[in-house]
Amino acid sequence: MVEPVDPVESGTDAEPLVLVTGGTGTLGRAVVRGLLARGRAVRLLSRRPRPAGDRGPCRWATGDLTTGEGVGAAVSGAGVIVHCATTLGRGDVAATRRLADAAHRAGSRPHLVYISIVGVDRVPLPYYRAKLAAERVVAESGLPWTVLRATQFHDLIARVTDAQRLSPVALALAGVRFQPVDAEEVAERLADLAVGEPAGRVPDMGGPQVRDHAELTRATLRARGRRRPVLPLWLPGAAFRGYRAGGHLAPDHAVGRITYEEYLAGAVR
Repeated sequence: MVEPVDPVESGTDAEPLVLVTGGTGTLGRAVVRGLLARGRAVRLLSRRPRPAGDRGPCRWATGDLTTGEGVGAAVSGAGVIVHCATTLGRGDVAATRRLADAAHRAGSRPHLVYISIVGVDRVPLPYYRAKLAAERVVAESGLPWTVLRATQFHDLIARVTDAQRLSPVALALAGVRFQPVDAEEVAERLADLAVGEPAGRVPDMGGPQVRDHAELTRATLRARGRRRPVLPLWLPGAAFRGYRAGGHLAPDHAVGRITYEEYLAGAVR
């Protein structure tokens, strides 16, 4: 269900309404904040109804990209769509196609901005393959489009270690480096792209440092006040060969500013 849209909040020809899919996720919430800070009218698409008592400034649409329910109403009137929603699997391809098809049926040609991952064309991980296929859906949708690839978010790297908090040891991927980037900084880049002209595939966005996973794991443990030995975990297969080869890194695009330790310092409660 889409809330009624007041004329002042529905966007204008100069500053069209922006729909953010996955708007309640870590990245989506930050994108919404960035767009509102830029004075844009924003509609958030979520599978869940708006929480009782939420009086936030953005509009709310309830819909499900995995079934298509409510998606047509959500895209209606949108001049820009920032697609942050993910199924964390192969469902991303069909969800992205449903979104693009709904935009066509709505009779408009919104600018479709898609967030992807550095290395989707170099690391044969099933999720990466799905993201690459979703990129193709965007590029072949017939809509004006922009695709940004980013390296792994800080919070993802931290969650890998935090998930092992009950273990007497912490495992880190042997021979694998990461280039974690702050989700807020990626959101700012997406907001800039959303208010700009369609640009196709834009330069990748990486964090400021390329770091060994064991080193990042030790930093997480220190920030959490935990003392654990860190043991290397060697995983077989083509996907992890791609990781060890650095296919998911973007050292020539280390444009992020917030380091992993700075993220940890802010994330500690």
